[in-house]
Amino acid sequence: MTTVLHRVLQAHQWVYEKSGGLVGHKLLGVPCLLLRTTGRKSGLSRTNALTYAEDAGVYLVVASNGGADRPPGWLANLRAKPDCEIQIGRRTRAVTAKATLPDDPDYARRWRIVNAANKNRYTEYQKKTSRPIPIVELRPTS
Repeated sequence: MTTVLHRVLQAHQWVYEKSGGLVGHKLLGVPCLLLRTTGRKSGLSRTNALTYAEDAGVYLVVASNGGADRPPGWLANLRAKPDCEIQIGRRTRAVTAKATLPDDPDYARRWRIVNAANKNRYTEYQKKTSRPIPIVELRPTS
């Protein structure tokens, strides 16, 4: 990821967090949530701003890491501790995460949903890497 883009994304997340969700729910017209996980090694709280889509009351995020050959660190945190929290705008929700890969029966349908929500960028990211990009289901627990 380019340094400028990385800094823009960091600034977006900072504004989203510091405004309590009042600003930042959309980035260039794409809906974003804040994913709060627990570091699998450190035990510290980690927050990532991610684009998302909804599918029948379940929130979907994509572990694309911009098409890098390795998945984002937050995916390993979710695999170690799937109970986490999301913030959409000013609302927070407890969720349980489950990663799915192309062998999941819902994967292709969900790929179309998340790809459309992110202006078809995931197709480009998948072309950059040979690893299958997981879609992570964030299911509300309450």
